Amino acid sequence: MTKPRLGSRRQPDVSRKAIMKAALVEFAQEGLAGARMNPIAERARVNKALLYYYFHDKDALYGAVLDEFFKRFLERLTDVLDQPASVGERFLKYVRAHFDTVAESPHYARIFIGEMMSAGRSGSPHLERLYAQFLAPIAARVLGVLQEGIDSGEFRPVEPAQFMPSAVGTIVHYFAVAPLLRKFRHADPFSPDAIQQRRAAVLDFAAAALFKDREAGIELAATIASADQPAHPQPIRQPKRHVARRRQS
Repeated sequence: MTKPRLGSRRQPDVSRKAIMKAALVEFAQEGLAGARMNPIAERARVNKALLYYYFHDKDALYGAVLDEFFKRFLERLTDVLDQPASVGERFLKYVRAHFDTVAESPHYARIFIGEMMSAGRSGSPHLERLYAQFLAPIAARVLGVLQEGIDSGEFRPVEPAQFMPSAVGTIVHYFAVAPLLRKFRHADPFSPDAIQQRRAAVLDFAAAALFKDREAGIELAATIASADQPAHPQPIRQPKRHVARRRQS
């Protein structure tokens, strides 16, 4: 028996994973409006008919790429927030898990920020779905942990609804501006050393801003930052394409 080639219907899991991986890169580089199905099919080594067999259209594929990330994101953060630990440890481990999840695939940071910027006055159906299914549950849990820490006296009396977006901004901003950081530093912002240094800095910043006992918080943040080293992310590279191919749909 001959081995089925990549992209056949006899290998649905392999084909879908290859398509999703290729689509992630395309959407990160071009956004939803600029992305094309032909380059996705070429990168995934499938014909375009098979791509449409699994995903009805480009918008459906885009939604599937977003959902794949945020489903894993919700599961990972929920697991951390449910751990039997002090409220300070749970919050800092949430910060670490949030950072690590984005660091493992910085493509998602660019896609999500692009999605928010392109929502416009009419809104975005994808953003509405992501909020309802994933972001609102995560936000409710994190806000609850913040309030628990304030009530127990472990955290300063901050406003949770203001502190949370500040913490999230500290986590994701680095990945959004990575191309600019590369120019400033003349180095790879996604190298293992750079990611680990940024991870430690984010946790240190959150602890210093939040804990009533600042020194104890910073010490705890350093311990948590040094554990479970984050995965080395895959850099975003612009693929080489023939100019004519960019005009294909």
